[in-house]
Amino acid sequence: MSSKHQQQRGKDGQTRIHEAQPLLRQRSPEIQPFGTLVEYQLALSVKTRSASVSALNQILADTLVLRDMYKKHHWQVSGPTFYQLHLLFDKHFNEQNTLIDLLGERVQTLGGIAVAMAHDVVEMTKIERPARGREQVPVQISRLLDAHEVVLADTHEALKATATGDDAGTADLLMGEVLRMNEMHVWFLSEHLVDTPLVRAT
Repeated sequence: MSSKHQQQRGKDGQTRIHEAQPLLRQRSPEIQPFGTLVEYQLALSVKTRSASVSALNQILADTLVLRDMYKKHHWQVSGPTFYQLHLLFDKHFNEQNTLIDLLGERVQTLGGIAVAMAHDVVEMTKIERPARGREQVPVQISRLLDAHEVVLADTHEALKATATGDDAGTADLLMGEVLRMNEMHVWFLSEHLVDTPLVRAT
């Protein structure tokens, strides 16, 4: 008997290779459909949690698109400001990525399902789709500013809903993280569209 065959036998002499075989290509019906809530003991009503989850998922979808637009422009930016904007766009990408994780986890904490896949995000987002190819730097920045405005408008509406439902946890996330980060990004981007002299005052 070969050593390989001996290794496949247990103490009882029976072959046990089946115990090492991965269970591949598994599928089953989903255990929680999108748009539904499971119950957690959060001292928040179903109505409040449902409203917050819906608002958070809209912000999440738009933030996913905004984040990816930053990466697109990070790769495709050109011209005299290439280096500065290449770094700035990547910094903002990483900061938006942090917000995405916080938003998704808040949705799940409330018992909902966070939107995640690209095809679902495309169906939900309010942000205008950019060209597939490279655009001029002022257009890249303008698109980002427009996208930030969408996210900020989403956030202001969501804050109204959280105030009505007394959802302090969601309000804290939106005010302390999402709103302030996006406002900061708007400031940094906007200053790059100021037509100011570089070496000689007018």
